[in-house]
Amino acid sequence: EITSLLSLCGGKFSGEQEIRVNSPFWILNIPSEEMARGLMKRTVCAKSIFELWGHGTSAGELYASLKNYPMDKMLPYLQADSTYKVHIHTFNKTLTQAQKIKKIDALEFLPFKGKVNLKNPEHIFWILEDYGMNPNNIPEEPFHLYFGRWISDGQRELIESYSVKKRHFIGNTSMDACLSFIMANHGRVKPNDVVYDPFVGTGGLLISSAHFGAYVCGTDIDYNTIHGLGKASRKNQKWRGPDENIRANLRQYGLEKYYLDALVADSSRPIWRKGMLFDAIITDPPYGIREATRRTGSQKETVKSVERSTENHIFVSSNYHLSDIFFDLLKFAAEYLVMGGRLVYWLPIYKPEYTEEIIPRHPCLKLISNCEQMLSSHTSRRLITMEKVKEFKDQDENSYLLDGQYMPYRGHNSFREKYFSGVTKRIAKEEKDNQK
Repeated sequence: EITSLLSLCGGKFSGEQEIRVNSPFWILNIPSEEMARGLMKRTVCAKSIFELWGHGTSAGELYASLKNYPMDKMLPYLQADSTYKVHIHTFNKTLTQAQKIKKIDALEFLPFKGKVNLKNPEHIFWILEDYGMNPNNIPEEPFHLYFGRWISDGQRELIESYSVKKRHFIGNTSMDACLSFIMANHGRVKPNDVVYDPFVGTGGLLISSAHFGAYVCGTDIDYNTIHGLGKASRKNQKWRGPDENIRANLRQYGLEKYYLDALVADSSRPIWRKGMLFDAIITDPPYGIREATRRTGSQKETVKSVERSTENHIFVSSNYHLSDIFFDLLKFAAEYLVMGGRLVYWLPIYKPEYTEEIIPRHPCLKLISNCEQMLSSHTSRRLITMEKVKEFKDQDENSYLLDGQYMPYRGHNSFREKYFSGVTKRIAKEEKDNQK
């Protein structure tokens, strides 16, 4: 998320130090404070950003580092006519008030000339201490210490204010608000973009993109979901109300002006005119767990369905293999994304069989990131971000069929069975069958 947002703000990602997986603190090289603020106006992953004045693996190292920090960079924030406060934050350890005061007093060598104001200071300084990630083995002294000037907070409050629990219209698989914003940030969604979701459902992914000023639209094969009809997904509510629909969701957050439309359509048969239409495609395809994987059936099947039903929106749907869903999605993105536009989607994975080779590829799309979210002991899903780097030509349409990696991914067509089976159940069954 941070890498995507830095590139959106015009910066380039470069870490001063290696990313430490076992630490919540991260040192970044950002050219300007303005860019840092721009980054924090979007991120839901980062909590706060600071101008780093010093850091070390011990208190002595921290103080030495602070003494080496250029005085001309410190002085503008330490003037006699300014107010300030020092805040201390410890990760994985709780300090007493006396311990905190002692650590703050130890910084008296810094040339603070202003007055302390705890309620509304002009400048806030933080001491950050990292005691590792293991709550069962907390060290006496921190592994790392940092001191810096607070610049800005991230957008964590969006997770609560856009919570699915408070949303007007939800479905069985409405996307969590935090993940929706992360996906919009991966897609580098910006004001006046056009963002499309081919498996729109109740429109959860449209909301996060609209919040960032993009115009949003989507399609879904489910007539009842698009029109807000049928059984409700909420507990103790039998049927959906008259105004439970995607438009009402965007209206709830004051984002209706960004809503283009949602159409009943089959994602495997694009309805759009040829050309580059979308700045980002952000979606969560069905895996066959809580939502069925479906597409419209053949002409032969459709004739049979007409005999059974007079409703013109009822059609036969046939099985839609997971591998086909994802390759159709990549093909669609390659054709309809603008150059530099991004495709962001979730890919379900059966972990015992996972290798990077099974991630679907397309010659027009470059893999940008691949992040894992655990679902169970044996399944997870990967948030895949791809960027269009090559113009789509007719010969690219079925290029994936020539690719050797297409065949291994077809094994994931049985993801649903594997999801419910579990590793131990499957092994037990195999042993039982062998005994027969």
